[in-house]
Amino acid sequence: MSKKMTAFILIAAVIISITIFLIPEKNKKPENPPVPAASAEQRTEYFALHGWEAEEIAEKKVIIPEDFSGIYEDYAAMQDKQGLPLRKYGGKNAVLYIYEIKNYSPRSCKMLAELLVCDNIAVASMVYSDDKGSVRLAVS
Repeated sequence: MSKKMTAFILIAAVIISITIFLIPEKNKKPENPPVPAASAEQRTEYFALHGWEAEEIAEKKVIIPEDFSGIYEDYAAMQDKQGLPLRKYGGKNAVLYIYEIKNYSPRSCKMLAELLVCDNIAVASMVYSDDKGSVRLAVS
């Protein structure tokens, strides 16, 4: 093989390699931007952006489990679908805010919502009925 051919193959290989590393994967899902939740206003606005009228009624300090198994895996999967980063915060301290939903009441059930906040970022959320959660919905 000639020196020109070897040089051409080498240059082509370098160009192909650069292209592979610089062009993002088409199937890679972009990461969602964090949802700020430091203030009561930001937390209430999060629900309002998704059509929920929410009034804060309680808050509780919690530790996010490190192991997402059983029912907590289902909860984590719901957060994945909503684009919330619950799994990244396993084992960390958080605050669970509870809200009463004012604009939705199927079967005359009182509806509640929760927003789990860690490092001033919303990491999980859910709307559910007050009758032990017979109705469970994603916020978004």
